[in-house]
Amino acid sequence: MNNAEIDAMCAYDGALGTNCTEAGTAFRVWAPFAESAQVRFYGADGAFIKHAAMHRRGNVFECRVRGDLDGVLYTFAVEQNGGIAETADPYAKRVTEDGRFSVCADMRRHAPKNWASDRAVAFPDRENAIICELSVRDISSDESADFKNRGKFTALCETKVTNAFGESAGLSYVKKLGATHIQLMPIFDYNFKGGYNWGYDPRFYNAVCASYSQTDGIRELRSLIQTAHKNGIGVVMDVVYNHVFDAGSSAFQTLVPDYYFRRDERTGAFSNGSGCGNEFACERAMARKFIADSLVFWAREYHLDGFRFDLMGLIDIETLKTCERKLRAINPDILLYGEGWTGGESPLSEKFRAVQSNACELRGFAFFNDSFRDAVKGSVFNAEDCGYVNGAADDYHFQPISSALSGEYPQDFWTDDPRQTVNYVECHDNLTLFDKLKISLKDPSPKRVEQTEKMAAALTFLSRGMVFFQAGQDFLRSKNGECNSYNLPDSVNSIKWNALSENREIAEYYRGLIAFRKRFLPKFGERAITPLGGGFMMTAGEFFLLVSPNDEVISPPLSGKFEIYADAERASRKPLYTSDRLVCDGFSILLARRIK
Repeated sequence: MNNAEIDAMCAYDGALGTNCTEAGTAFRVWAPFAESAQVRFYGADGAFIKHAAMHRRGNVFECRVRGDLDGVLYTFAVEQNGGIAETADPYAKRVTEDGRFSVCADMRRHAPKNWASDRAVAFPDRENAIICELSVRDISSDESADFKNRGKFTALCETKVTNAFGESAGLSYVKKLGATHIQLMPIFDYNFKGGYNWGYDPRFYNAVCASYSQTDGIRELRSLIQTAHKNGIGVVMDVVYNHVFDAGSSAFQTLVPDYYFRRDERTGAFSNGSGCGNEFACERAMARKFIADSLVFWAREYHLDGFRFDLMGLIDIETLKTCERKLRAINPDILLYGEGWTGGESPLSEKFRAVQSNACELRGFAFFNDSFRDAVKGSVFNAEDCGYVNGAADDYHFQPISSALSGEYPQDFWTDDPRQTVNYVECHDNLTLFDKLKISLKDPSPKRVEQTEKMAAALTFLSRGMVFFQAGQDFLRSKNGECNSYNLPDSVNSIKWNALSENREIAEYYRGLIAFRKRFLPKFGERAITPLGGGFMMTAGEFFLLVSPNDEVISPPLSGKFEIYADAERASRKPLYTSDRLVCDGFSILLARRIK
């Protein structure tokens, strides 16, 4: 049978995986071409203990085993194609660190105190989201802050962490900064061989990453989320459904060979639109079902506030529509956004892909605005290339910035709705903003880098749409000029918390911009952008933003009395001072409100 015939004749709509309680555990696996199947049980040392025969019901094998199996190791073994194939459960809620065994998990017993009363953060207007991307390991591994549980979920439950200068670090700092959400880089099970890894090598999508766990990863991750919620911060999960670490040995390929992954029609090999060796065929019924089931599981069991989709362009539109419908039934305010591109050529037709050009088909999703990113600082693929703030303040770079600030996009742009944009200038990929500026600026002096950082931050936080930044960006995070640090050590990737005190002025500037955005941006109304000198002025009711990306002082002929909220030095939600004139110094911004 071809895949379309499999979908038509073999698809299954019920629960899969395990349902574990103290009284017993139900096991269910989709294996339409297997002749027989069994659950095999193992001891903690990996030694085989016993098996339980599974019974066919249509295209699914199932059984129920009495007794309390929480914590027991198991696999599925299916007889097909003249042999026995054994694998961990693709729906596993827990797996051993090596990924060899699934682990039975009664989710009700792996919960922190008062978990039942925990709720996702109410967030009705996604355009107001201010998202801080972080790695559980990066944020807590450096010795410059006194975390007790470095590199673990529980590190983000610690609320009295400080750096060597006594300033708040960790989640307490993120709260103080004003972010509305944290986005956790991959926290599911991924291939981990003892070195550093960002986590974009998925093995088991529903299991918690063992390297971030201490004794009970389910409870510890829930505690992290609960702590964030208590502090009014939502939690977004970075999900990577576009590929797996190794398709050939994956549970999906083992159970139903050549169904779950796309193939290159010319070579017959796994297609590689992910750039990682394979693509998950989410347009097929059971692959689509798996993704939807997985997202629903995470939303329900972990009270997540949103999902960020890695290489979302490899996922088909219909799959994401299905997922959105199910997720909004759980949490109407859930944030859904992702990378609206692929990592290479894919056999999935362009018209079906969740790419930027098809954004109108996915109104409930936002897409990363790479046009804005590159307009502000220059191409991420050329370290020396400049954008508007670091040496290329021309019309080409000005247009995407003007559109982002005003929310008025050209006809050939991929959306007409600011809520579908995620504006950013730095993420885990590519150079940090600080490193980019050090390389690209003609004058990379500390003063000029600081001025340029502030301009980039102002353009980002004052634009329409969701805002995204990488943890540590606000105090000049550096990765020593490394543009792809996924496999480099903690010495490169960890957040150096003492830099917060060393670059306090920048950090306070970010904090002030965020506070101003929260207080005033919903009141801006219609915005007008006017080129002025070598820079520009934005007018929004009684508010004015002036930007000078060069050494020219800008002073528009406006009369009145003005409250100044941000200038070359500071930013705040409260007036810094008043003035009878608007004067924006070179290489800076001025943010003001006319009061008379």
